[in-house]
Amino acid sequence: MKLVYLMYLADDERCVNRLLGEQEITAFSRLPVEGHGPGSAVGWTGEIQPFRSQVVMAILPDEKATALMEAVASCTAVEDPRHPIRAVQLSVEHYSCCQLENQP
Repeated sequence: MKLVYLMYLADDERCVNRLLGEQEITAFSRLPVEGHGPGSAVGWTGEIQPFRSQVVMAILPDEKATALMEAVASCTAVEDPRHPIRAVQLSVEHYSCCQLENQP
């Protein structure tokens, strides 16, 4: 099992949804985050304004994780090429979930 973590600008949500759909990844978590990094959009405080970013996390079988990482690496449809979709893959040592009674 692998944990795959994607970081991207909120404007690229459609692109990420397409990647997830093409890889048939239907179970994942998405969170809005405040991204920080080099940029040129200086705000009224004189500092670089944070980016509206998103993260997606998914626990996947090894083969699906590899396929998703390859799909991200070959993606060229981002809104701003200076801010590509970034992906990280981590090995999952243990995985468990609760067992609910009366579950089919």
